[in-house]
Amino acid sequence: MKKIVQYLSSILLVGFGFLTLFLSSSVIFDWFGIRAKEGNYVLFIVWANFISSLLYLISAYGFLKIKNWTFKALSVATVILVVALIGLFIHIYSGGIYETKTVFAILFRISVTIVFTAIAYFSINKQK
Repeated sequence: MKKIVQYLSSILLVGFGFLTLFLSSSVIFDWFGIRAKEGNYVLFIVWANFISSLLYLISAYGFLKIKNWTFKALSVATVILVVALIGLFIHIYSGGIYETKTVFAILFRISVTIVFTAIAYFSINKQK
């Protein structure tokens, strides 16, 4: 059962990581004209997502190899996203422009990251 959770977590993290990497890098580097389609994006949120995507991919490897640092990598991703959310609220309250979907997207990403962090803690760190 433990192996199934780790393999499934790894597969889901790879998918989530590559999707996040593609979307965030498309905005940062303006691939395929996606930047114009995103509207009023907040650049530091996009960068936080980009960095988190790399941590997701590293963590997917950690799940496969049952490494203790998987929990730490996902914890760092969680902290980065929470700090970005705080920055987003500061940006909003200071009158900065943004898309409403950005708030929901960052909250969703934080929730997913917390779930994977908990899975890493209970399936790897707690067992060793």
